[in-house]
Amino acid sequence: MVMLPNWVADGLELLTTLFIFAVGVVVFLVIITFIIDIIQTKDAVRRNYPVVGRFRSIFSTLGEFFRQYFFAMDREEMPFNRAEREWVQRAAKGKGNTVAFGSTKNLNPPGTVIFVNCAFPTLTEDAHKMVSMQVGPYCKQPYDAPSFFNISGMSFGALSAPAVKALSHGAKMANCWMNTGEGGLAPHHLEGGSDVVFQIGTAKYGVRDAQGNLCDKKLKEVAAHKQVRMFELKMSQGAKPGKGGILPAVKVTEEIAKIRGIPEGEASISPNRHPEINNVEEMLDMIGRIRDVTGKPAGFKSVIGAFGWLEEMCEEINKRGIESAPDFITIDSGDGGTGAAPMPLMDNVGLTIKESLPLVSDILYKYGLKDRIRIIASGKLITPSEMGWALAMGADFVCSARGFMFALGCIQSLKCNKNTCPTGITTHNPRFQRGLDPEDKAVKVANYHKNMVHEVEIISHSCGVKRPRLMKRKHMRIVQANGRSVPTDELFPYPNKTTNQK
Repeated sequence: MVMLPNWVADGLELLTTLFIFAVGVVVFLVIITFIIDIIQTKDAVRRNYPVVGRFRSIFSTLGEFFRQYFFAMDREEMPFNRAEREWVQRAAKGKGNTVAFGSTKNLNPPGTVIFVNCAFPTLTEDAHKMVSMQVGPYCKQPYDAPSFFNISGMSFGALSAPAVKALSHGAKMANCWMNTGEGGLAPHHLEGGSDVVFQIGTAKYGVRDAQGNLCDKKLKEVAAHKQVRMFELKMSQGAKPGKGGILPAVKVTEEIAKIRGIPEGEASISPNRHPEINNVEEMLDMIGRIRDVTGKPAGFKSVIGAFGWLEEMCEEINKRGIESAPDFITIDSGDGGTGAAPMPLMDNVGLTIKESLPLVSDILYKYGLKDRIRIIASGKLITPSEMGWALAMGADFVCSARGFMFALGCIQSLKCNKNTCPTGITTHNPRFQRGLDPEDKAVKVANYHKNMVHEVEIISHSCGVKRPRLMKRKHMRIVQANGRSVPTDELFPYPNKTTNQK
């Protein structure tokens, strides 16, 4: 019989003791858990199946992380599927976006958009480069916006400082604008040197007085920054139509509180609308005030539900004169945004961009204001086909928030409102923020913009036009319930113009 050295024998004896102790601890914990589950009355599953009933909650929690990797097909996830996310990620990395063996997209469901290719497409050498478009011709300082694709509103507070820095530098590299969101103007927005659109939410963060009213002095201070090119009055947004913005208390740091003008460490909940705006007349008055004080273009953002007020607005503009019109309208989609919002609103209130964009475009066309008021489309438009559709339906610009979040490295973990974002994008926890390198991500933001624009240009050239803004409704068809497609300009014909225009 082989005799083990004393140190080995002692080691085995220690391991045995530790194992017995560990088993004892586990048994003790199981017994305690069993007793707790039997006694408690809040969870019927745990009460009827003590201990093992807890695995239901564990598996439910882990399911949202694992299904995108192991169970979901390429085209079946919401709000964005794997194919869409991977396209953005490849574009952000500057990799080729060609695919093999045919499309995985089902082209048969009703509502599917199919672009109509031309028999004699535009040659590359005949194509026009992207041209700027002027916004605010009646302003002291009109804005010649260089790009039709831009970064939508995401507040500093909802986003981390490294994320905002990366977007700012990336926007400068891409030569597009970035929207501040309703959280005010932070130094991080200006750091990269990009053009900035300042959003004025219902709480007037960054331009409010002590009572929360719009302050002309602070408006002038913001407008004094050369990079701030336009002002957007947020009436409502897709995630929270009829409800103000929500910033959880855990995200209201000292820096954010100072920028917004609110108490540190307290949840920031904006009013559900601008208290001083009760009708279209007062809305136009407010937009005119902002434009006069700042000397820069001013417009508004809204998710569309009821739309009779838009016709009232157009009639009022034609009474006052075309110079009184908003310089732009940002149309948000009713199916939710990047921030925290009640599910009943996010899921059920407000029209999606697919319906609201042609509706608004037609109303402006009807009243002869389409060339005066620029249309900015926003809402889950993260791929070239979606942006091409928006431009052809009447948008002058397209803005994306979540597309650029994917470019920053978002993995759709759906933790935007909990300060635990694992990629550092929507958290103020330094532990998670350290994973986001602004210098590296800025390049990916610019790459995403570049490849998005390039592939929209490919679509437009296939349709036989020289640049994307020249695409019209006639360049698309929409699949119907019978499986056949119908020209978009037949489904959405332009309305007759009114005769009461100045």
